[in-house]
Amino acid sequence: MNFQMTGLGLDKMKLDSPQSFPDQENVEEVGGQQLLEPEAWRTYVERRHALREFLTSDLSPHLLKRHHARMNLLRKCSYHIEILPKHLALGDQNPLAVPNTVFQHIDPRRFQRMKKLGTAQTKIQLLLLGDLLEQLAQGRAELDALRESPDPQPFLSGWGLVEQRLADLLAIMDSFLAMMVPGRLHMKHHLVSDVGSTKIPPIQLMLSTKMPIMFDRRLSVAHQDWVSLRWFVTIQPAGPEQFELRFKLLDPQTQEECTQCGIIPVAACTFNIYNLLPSRSYKFTIRRAEGYTLVYEPWRDSLTLQTGSGSPERPTPSQLGELGPFPTTPSER
Repeated sequence: MNFQMTGLGLDKMKLDSPQSFPDQENVEEVGGQQLLEPEAWRTYVERRHALREFLTSDLSPHLLKRHHARMNLLRKCSYHIEILPKHLALGDQNPLAVPNTVFQHIDPRRFQRMKKLGTAQTKIQLLLLGDLLEQLAQGRAELDALRESPDPQPFLSGWGLVEQRLADLLAIMDSFLAMMVPGRLHMKHHLVSDVGSTKIPPIQLMLSTKMPIMFDRRLSVAHQDWVSLRWFVTIQPAGPEQFELRFKLLDPQTQEECTQCGIIPVAACTFNIYNLLPSRSYKFTIRRAEGYTLVYEPWRDSLTLQTGSGSPERPTPSQLGELGPFPTTPSER
């Protein structure tokens, strides 16, 4: 992606370029105002063309829409601390990157403080990203209004201010792109306690993201007294993950119905819940099981399904589980 300010300097423009000039009828006058001198007209047309090029390439509506989508995705991710030797980069898939002995020597209290710092840093980073994206959208709207204006004066006497605004927006875009990747956590204190002769490699802490977990709304279906739930992660992790599935009956009418809820640990991406009430609505929520390195998880996917009417479907003995009053079991793949 090229964010260089090409074509914005008047001295470097080719004023005889055919594409820089509008149709002949537009050359007659500018918004009903007095005709410009030929040289002033050429300057006006070139600068207006440069602004249009900027708005259709470096700051196009499609680009801003894509950044909005990426921003919404980041708001749904979960954020974790990743411990790496200083000579390795974030995301290294080598399982021997950090020896297990390192975790044994990390001071738990100091690590908890670093998790709080990671939470604060993540929240600030998301807020700053939202603010930068808003500045880009507002700047584009201002420049687009300037381009549509029939007044040639900003392109002639006030072009220096326009160029400064373009440069500012490019700097904002660079900051936005750089901040899209979670950064390093700065350690004020050593995490590893004194371990005598044990040799521990120098480590660094990085914030990493995990893609959100989403219910498959096409394959998650409700039956008379049970539901089949499926979910997925947009980018599959390197290893298996543990999930936490929650369910509850909406609008319970009796004390007994208030017990129609539960939290179920699941080690797969599909699960069935049996012995539900027919013709009732249930809310289901899925998330990752909270791990030792989790620092921030602002969002989790929820799904509401209504069971069908009619006679309850009796599950076979092989389907019955052992979790409380509502037997559950992982569905077969």
